[in-house]
This record gives sequence, C-alpha cells and structure tokens, in this order.
Amino acid sequence: MKVILRSSVENLGRAGDIKDVADGYGRNFLLPKRLAVAATPAALKEWEKCKDKRAKLVAAEVETAKGLAGKLAGVKLSFTVPASPEGKLFGSVGKSDILKSLKASGFSVPKTSVRLDDPIKTVGEHVVELRLQPEVSAKVTVSVVARE
Repeated sequence: MKVILRSSVENLGRAGDIKDVADGYGRNFLLPKRLAVAATPAALKEWEKCKDKRAKLVAAEVETAKGLAGKLAGVKLSFTVPASPEGKLFGSVGKSDILKSLKASGFSVPKTSVRLDDPIKTVGEHVVELRLQPEVSAKVTVSVVARE
C-alpha cells in the first residue's frame, strides 16, 4: 500500500514522503490516526504541487535544529537524588526529568527527542542523546549526585 505521510513517523519518514507500507499498517494505524493518506492519483497530483514548499519547510526545520544543537552541545544538567552508599539511586532520572531541567534552562525540546533506553539509576556522569531531527542530534551531559 502506498501512502503519503501527513506528519513525521518514527522509523518511517517525515511529512510529505511517499512510502510503501504493509496494508495492515497503513489501514489500521497510519490512516485512522491521520498520519498518512492513501497515495491515490489525485493525492499524488496535490503532492507534486506542494513539493517545493515542503522542501523549504524541511530545510528551515533542519537549520533551526542545527542552531539548537549547537547551543545544547555544552549543556550539563545536574540532579541531586537520594542514593545508597553503593551509588544506586532510590528512584531514577528519566526522560521527563531531563525535559523539565532543559525547559528550566531555557531550551524548548520536543519530548520525543530524548533518546534514553532506560532511566538513569546510578550516580555519575551520563551522556544522553537528543535527536532533534532525523539527521540532527545533540549530546547532553547529565550529572547525577547523591543527596546527603
């Protein structure tokens, strides 16, 4: 099934891309959630008309993401959390904590951009990746200190 993406979909593509997906994925997920439209001849004609406009928008988004990545390159976040003498946290530092700290520092980052497989559960320095665009990412240092 061919679809035209209306918005960016993780591991599939960004808005405006034409993709060939499994029939069930398209009918049961992409179309009902309005993430894509079926690539009919009429939809393809409309897609051709807006091709240049979309390319300019994508280029502008990438440029703003690169600027933000440059600002985020030297950012170091610090968390003070209760921990055991061995260095294990009583709790964890997760994506939402990192987002709140970034927002408090003056950076507006989408919540889906934080790449953290598992919450941080040990004391020390950790590097967290922020994927701002598919081709633009930044690394932020997260320092976790035990509360005394």
